[in-house]
Amino acid sequence: MHMAQIYQSDDWQTYTMQYDDPFRAVEPLEREIAVVDGALCALKQAGILPGISYDQDRFLAHRVAVAELFEIPWTAITLRMQRLLYAINAIAQPRHMLAAGVFCGNTFISNAGAGVGPGACYKADALLGIEIVPEEAERAENNVRLIDQSGVARIIAADAVEYAANYTHPIDLLYLDANGAGTRGKGIYLDIFEAAEPNLHPGTIILAHNSINCAEGLADYLAYVRDLKHCASSVNVMIDGEGLEVSVY
Repeated sequence: MHMAQIYQSDDWQTYTMQYDDPFRAVEPLEREIAVVDGALCALKQAGILPGISYDQDRFLAHRVAVAELFEIPWTAITLRMQRLLYAINAIAQPRHMLAAGVFCGNTFISNAGAGVGPGACYKADALLGIEIVPEEAERAENNVRLIDQSGVARIIAADAVEYAANYTHPIDLLYLDANGAGTRGKGIYLDIFEAAEPNLHPGTIILAHNSINCAEGLADYLAYVRDLKHCASSVNVMIDGEGLEVSVY
């Protein structure tokens, strides 16, 4: 076992957003960039990322396209988190990405946008989002199609545990943001991780949203990925009230 590594901005507890107006600026762009750069430096230092550089112009092109084209009833992905997710994918450049629990597709495209659309900075093979609610999966797929004409990024209506268990490609990046039925809630993260684990490899990055506000429900998952028997390194990135646990297999 090892203690959780933490990166936290000095204002993560007071930084706020409007869930129904997610692209309204709540701080100077320079501040947003500086906070995310600090997180990227911490992830590099922890051995999770090879570097910290990403194309900021491409990222902003991605943000503009999503804001203009996507139907987003609400989202808990802050502007800081959107930038961080994009940057991690832009730096790691996963050829195969699996995202579990994508709702309307905004969380998914925050990851996949580094590989497709106006923010694309590398060539991916398959970027897949899994959403268990068929209506939400359809909306997410429609949203993604407005940005990605290539079909590399796709949304599939399925149970993430079952889909991950039957997936046959090596997974380069796994994103977790699902909710299990009944009392399982965010505990489903560990079920998805374990189902996907045979396809993980040294260097696979695992991102788990809600590492702060859902920490209690994620206790078993967080203990698992922070155990050196399972992951080489893990950092709780605290840049907003939601949080992101970033681990490397």
